[in-house]
Amino acid sequence: MRDYGVFDILGPIMIGPSSSHTAGAARLAKVAAIIAGDKITEVEFLLHGSFAQTYRGHGTDKALVAGILNMDPWDENLKKSFDIARSKGINIKFTETDLGDVHPNTVKFIIKKEDGHITEITGSSIGGGNILIFNIDGQNVEFTGEHPTILTQHRDLPGVISKISSILYEHNINIAGMRVYRSGKGKMATMALETDSLISEGLMNKIKQIDEIESVKFINPIIEGGI
Repeated sequence: MRDYGVFDILGPIMIGPSSSHTAGAARLAKVAAIIAGDKITEVEFLLHGSFAQTYRGHGTDKALVAGILNMDPWDENLKKSFDIARSKGINIKFTETDLGDVHPNTVKFIIKKEDGHITEITGSSIGGGNILIFNIDGQNVEFTGEHPTILTQHRDLPGVISKISSILYEHNINIAGMRVYRSGKGKMATMALETDSLISEGLMNKIKQIDEIESVKFINPIIEGGI
């Protein structure tokens, strides 16, 4: 299990019984929904530890559903998230479980889309409204969403990362951090690349044109009063 320092647990002040159980939960679910993509029809939340024990009383359940609906943590409609999800035809299920040696505020999302595709994402609300995503479809990753983040799935071949960095250079975007995870040499790899600048749809379209890229998502920080 990862150790968390004081700077990991400082974050924005949010309204609610606990920023970990409301703001962090909403932010975590919103990022999970971005990763899964549009036209979500069903979500199962596998709740671990403190989330499993208190999700009803602390409003974690409503915050998680709100995030799936693309609501921000400070959205006034957060309390109505169940009704809104129902009106959109999104089926919701909560399951209490043990996810092992992970942060007590951890949830695994099993997200089903209209075309039947299922995405599984696991992450934690680590305090102060901050989050950590650490697994996508069985592949270990690690990013917080604090910085603009590009997520790629690509074939593990020479030159792919160089092609991506060249596109970023053309747009005068600096790389703040990067981690690459792979299942094996020459197989599929996942990259989480953080930047110092917000990421545009046009930039993503250029990266999508790289032959070795299977999929690419971008996550700009969720900031009150900003993007």
